[in-house]
Amino acid sequence: MVDTVQILLVDDDPAENVILRALMRKVSTFAIDLRYAPTVDAALDFIRKEGSKLDMILMDNRLQPQADFRETVPELRRNGYIGPVGVISASITDAYFQNIDDYGVDFRIDKSELDPTAIEFIIQEFVNKDTGAA
Repeated sequence: MVDTVQILLVDDDPAENVILRALMRKVSTFAIDLRYAPTVDAALDFIRKEGSKLDMILMDNRLQPQADFRETVPELRRNGYIGPVGVISASITDAYFQNIDDYGVDFRIDKSELDPTAIEFIIQEFVNKDTGAA
């Protein structure tokens, strides 16, 4: 039996939702229920309503009006989300990505590296779900 993983994608570009949804359908070891929020406020509303059901949040690095994850992820944490948060970005080469722990981020990944294998690995690493493998 395949476990269902609840993931909230927070990204102001709706195309990213379409792209990630397509990638996640190709993951065979988990059934992924991808939810989408275009803003931090929408994500906070979702967390307040259904946060206990979430297994992970994928947060775009830059969301308006905030500058980057150094503002957005602490806001999620202040509002009670304790699960894993991954920051996705077109580039993770800026020096501030080296200090993700200081802001409550569990992992970072370049959007170009997101593929079904990477998604599967991230879930196995950060979400407490059993793949059924012995």
